[in-house]
Parts: sequence; structure tokens; C-alpha cells
Amino acid sequence: MNGYFKFVANSDGVFLKVNAPTDGGAPVTTQMVLDYLDMHKLKGESIMVDKAVKASDGQPVRLSLDRIHPVRECYRLTVDEDKMSATAYFYPPMEGAGSMDLNEMLGDLKLKKILFGINKENLQNFFSKREYCTEIEIARGKEPRDGTDAVITYHFNTDLHAKPAMNADGTVDYRNLNLINHCAEGDELATLTKEDPGDNGMNIFAEPVKPRKVKVLALHPGKNTRISEDKLHLFAAKTGHVILEGEHVTVSDVMRIENVDVSTGNIDYDGSVEVAGVVSAGFEVKCTGNIVVKGIVEGATINAGGDVILERGMNGMGRGVINAGRNLITKFIENGEVNSVGSISAESIIQGRVTSGTTIEVSGKRGNITAGHVTATEQISAKTIGSEMGTNTIVEVGVNPGLKAKIKEAEQTIAQAAKNMQTIEPTIAGFTDKLKKGFKPTPEQLQYVQKLVATDKALKAQVEEKSKEIEELQSQLSDVQKANVRFSGIAYPGTQIVIGSLSQTLKKEYKFGKFFSDGGDVRYTSL
Repeated sequence: MNGYFKFVANSDGVFLKVNAPTDGGAPVTTQMVLDYLDMHKLKGESIMVDKAVKASDGQPVRLSLDRIHPVRECYRLTVDEDKMSATAYFYPPMEGAGSMDLNEMLGDLKLKKILFGINKENLQNFFSKREYCTEIEIARGKEPRDGTDAVITYHFNTDLHAKPAMNADGTVDYRNLNLINHCAEGDELATLTKEDPGDNGMNIFAEPVKPRKVKVLALHPGKNTRISEDKLHLFAAKTGHVILEGEHVTVSDVMRIENVDVSTGNIDYDGSVEVAGVVSAGFEVKCTGNIVVKGIVEGATINAGGDVILERGMNGMGRGVINAGRNLITKFIENGEVNSVGSISAESIIQGRVTSGTTIEVSGKRGNITAGHVTATEQISAKTIGSEMGTNTIVEVGVNPGLKAKIKEAEQTIAQAAKNMQTIEPTIAGFTDKLKKGFKPTPEQLQYVQKLVATDKALKAQVEEKSKEIEELQSQLSDVQKANVRFSGIAYPGTQIVIGSLSQTLKKEYKFGKFFSDGGDVRYTSL
């Protein structure tokens, strides 16, 4: 057992006895005794205390000539910061003083509001053996059980990093892309595994301790889908192809046409569109699903809610625009603007303004990015970047314009809501004060204030929703720190490499490498 100390108080003064430990127990320290003296506001020279501690022979050493009333058996209580555990450190009574018992200890803990998880076994063990100067856990709370987040499993391809297969000769196979998610009526499209909220714990003060907050999700049926009665399964209500539009699962039909030109006019279709020939300059193809064009897209506008697949490519003529809600796969992009929420895959990009929310891969026989401004959130890879002529080429990663725009929009919404609340709330507060003083409003006045209260509540909910949205978007922005530019051939002088807020214009030729950010500069490493 541990060493322990005991005080004797009589007509000759206050004496200290220190007993050595047995069987490898911990010895008494001078500080232990001084803490006890301080706790009971007793006098004692530290030199004399130290003398008794060093001797540890059980012989009394006088500390003072004071005459005091002997102190009963007592303890020092320590409660952890999280209120989940409490320990007691018992001191022996002075000679002639009384001792505690289990009932007194339990009553004392009750007075201290320690009501849950009391370890009676440890306390009974102490009161039967009286091992002093030893930390004893006397109460422990119940830890909460953390639950699990809800999970949605989609039974179709939702990948925003899709890319075509490479043929043996180095060309890209644009005819077998397998990006159309065909489904039949009755097919299960998505399954929800509901969240497990977990269970509350309890601290030693009988206060509930909540588990971590879990993510709550729900299935969102779109066009031509149906949801099960228990809201856990989503099915196709008709045969077609399935896409994920934001959070909504939608099944669409496919519209097939020969060419988009003066014979058809612009196309605006609620589904997917397949064009067997060309999309002529000045025309627009817009749909909620995928767009597949087997011929050339000239200076036209393409807007798709899903993937855009160009088996030949795009010659934008300086005015062509393509917007893809998912991935874009094309043979080439020349002199046009291309924006994709997902990945972009091409064999060549020349004089284009190209933006991807994930990755851009320029591969195949040519694999060149020449002139223009090419931007991706995660990674850009190509064979050749820039040109021997030093053509102005900007290759940028680590920036997601879409996320930043959404954050700015959410911040503006919060600011406007806060401004509106500042206008509304003083009126509500003034009306409430009047009511407390006995004011009798007219029905019209009461209706007006009730409308203000409802508006204020809605604005607060909007602020909370947008704040959570900003937090989620900012966490996505933090993922761009690993962004890089890779090339398997040459990066020519004059090319500007931009990574996040860092920029470097190449002064020399680089071969077979990667550009990345070390946090303070743009760096190069060979592959």
C-alpha cells in the first residue's frame, strides 16, 4: 500500500507522523502534507514537514505549538473537466477525531450533486481497508454512443471523373464510352440507409451527454421516378436513362436528330439528345440530360444537365460555348469556351477558355494544351503545355469558380437577411413591451405583427441554412491544396502556371514532370 501520514493534536501542539509505503507503494511527499495543511488552514514549517517525510518512520515530528481541535477523517474530491469522472483522495483522522462511513460519504456526494455512476464497490473497499493517500475513482459517467451518418447508395454511375478508354494505337475510343445510364421501369435507382442518431450518455451530475451530430439525408425523387412508402428506396417509373441532378434522381428519354441547323432550329428538350451529324454555328442545343454529337460542333451553344460527348470535337469560331452539368468528353476543343462541373477529357485544346470542376486530361496522340486559359479544381494533365513560339498559355489549378460563386451568393443572402431582421425585430420588441403594459391592439395591428414574427422566423432559418451551406462549401475549397499540373512531354517557356493564389511564368523548358504548390511558391518535380 502507499505511504500515508497522520496528525496528532494535543496540549503540546500539532505533530506529524509519516509511514513508509509497503509492497512497492508510493511514498508520501512533502507537497502532499503541505496541501493538507493548506486545505485545513493549519500552520507547519516546511522544513519540519520535510524532516518527517524523509524519516517516514512513524515517529511524531512537532510542526507547531498551536492547540487545535482534531480534524476528522476527510478527503479531497477531484472532478474531471468533462464531468465524466470523480476521484477521492482520503486523509486519516487526527488521533482522537472521528472517521467517516459509507452513508456519510454518499450523503456528501449527494450534496455535491454527484448523483450518477457512483462506484459503491470502490467506496466500500476503502472503508473496509482504509488505504489513505491513494486516488480512488468514486464515480464514472456513461459515455454516449455515437451513431452513424445516413448514406445514399446510387445504383448507377454518378462519377464526375469519367474518361474514355484508350485504344492500342494511342487514340481515344469515343464510340464506347458507357456513360449513358440505361434503366428499365421498376429498376431500383437509389437506396437510403437511415442515420443512427446514437444514444445519450450521462455525466456524474446526472446531466445528459449527447453523442456527435450525425448527417441526415433523404432521397429526392425527380422526373419519372417513384419512392417507396418507407422513403428508403427510389425506383424508375419508366424506361430511359438515369442521371443525378443536384440531389434529385431523374429518368429521361432520348431525342435523336440528324443535324442541328436551319432545318431544326434550336433544340430545348427535357431529356437527352443525340445528334448524328453536326451542330451548326449560331444554333443552340439545350437539354436536362446528356448530349451526344457524332459530328462537329461549330460556333454553337451546348447546354446539358448531364454529360456532353463530342465524337469529333468543337471548333468554336470564337463564339462557341459548351456547358456540361457532369463530364465532357471530346476529340478536340478549338477557339471556344467550355465549362464542365465534372471532368474534361480531350486529345487537344487550342486557344480555348476551358474550366473543369474536377480534372482535365489531354491525352491521345497529340495531348497538347496550346494558348488560351485552362482551369481545373484538382488536376490538369497533358503531354505538351504551351508551344515553341511562346504562345500565351495559362494553366490553372486549385480554384473552383463555382464554389466561390456559391459562397459569395450565400454570404449575400445572409447579409440581406440580417439587414431585414434589423428592420423587423425592433418593431416586434416594441409591440411586445406595449402588450406587457396592457396595450390592446386592433385585429389589424395584431395580424401585422404576427406576419412580422413569421417573417423574422423564416429569415433566421434562412441564415442558419446558408451558414451551414457556407461551412460545407468552404470545406470543399480546402481540398484544393493537393492540386497539381502534370505533363508527360514538354512545358514550354512563356507558359503561366497558376496554383491557387500562386503564379509562375516558365522561363525555361521543362520535361516530364509535375508542378505543385509548397504553400509559398510553385514548385517543379520530375516524374
